[in-house]
Amino acid sequence: MKKIAVLTSGGDAPGMNAAIRAVVRAAVYYNIEIVGITRGFAGLIKGELIEMEASTVGDIVHKGGTMLKTARSEEFKTEEGRKKAYEILRENGVEGLVVIGGDGSFAGAQKLSEMGINTIGIPGTIDNDLAYTEYTIGFDTAVNTVLDAVTKIRDTSSSHEKATIIEVMGRNCGDIALHAGLAGGAESIILPEAQLGIEDIAKKLKQGKERGKLHHIIMLAEGSGIASQLQEEILEKAGVNARVTVLGFIQRGGDPTSFDRIIASKMGVNAVELLLKNESNKVVGIKDNKIFNMDITEALNMKKPFDNHMYKLTEILSV
Repeated sequence: MKKIAVLTSGGDAPGMNAAIRAVVRAAVYYNIEIVGITRGFAGLIKGELIEMEASTVGDIVHKGGTMLKTARSEEFKTEEGRKKAYEILRENGVEGLVVIGGDGSFAGAQKLSEMGINTIGIPGTIDNDLAYTEYTIGFDTAVNTVLDAVTKIRDTSSSHEKATIIEVMGRNCGDIALHAGLAGGAESIILPEAQLGIEDIAKKLKQGKERGKLHHIIMLAEGSGIASQLQEEILEKAGVNARVTVLGFIQRGGDPTSFDRIIASKMGVNAVELLLKNESNKVVGIKDNKIFNMDITEALNMKKPFDNHMYKLTEILSV
């Protein structure tokens, strides 16, 4: 393995820069030529390759976003688009590719592996929606960003004795809402995996009022409904005019936590070492605080189990 490349694809996640840094520094350490591909698979098709060295990734480990930029590519989903990408890599002497992103990015890596490019995937997505790994890069930072917002919102909610609906990201996986809700003391948490009925929310609102509670935080994962509609239902069923806060893209930004920086660094080095062993079609993950790897196809076919125990904790602690 003489030359490898690295790209970030899909939604950005805090810690991607730490992963890029780890890949580049590991390549330099093992005397492998390294190039960066800007704007993901879209940039690859256009030949947007840049030479990288140890100094290129200096002073980025603590920064959010991705220095390589990211984009989604409809063209890459076509056979013709993937052929262009393959030819660009071959023309530039790239033998191995590290892809940092989510399931869509991994599917792209899988296709390139089938065409003869050694590929390794690193999980970078704030949703934590990849079943094979306990944590994805960016998830911990996103939870802490939401938690900081919840703390501030609770202050004003208590002052005005209001209920507040906080909508967070999580279209198919409610991990951000679940973890931030538990850590932030939310009274009601609504997830794609566990829908909480309006009657239950109204009951909790009533119980809270009866014991003198000054606020009521409702965490809503975006895949569970629309905050404004829930607001109308709460007004109709419980007679409470709840406020709505949609956190949006603030959850994607910010400096990564130490946890995200550390796992990104470990995964980046591991990805390069796998390429050195001529491995391909693999993804790197973390389980029981240990880095491991497995087949991309197998990883993408896994179903993410819902943490019923953690959800039960939120019910117990919100009485």
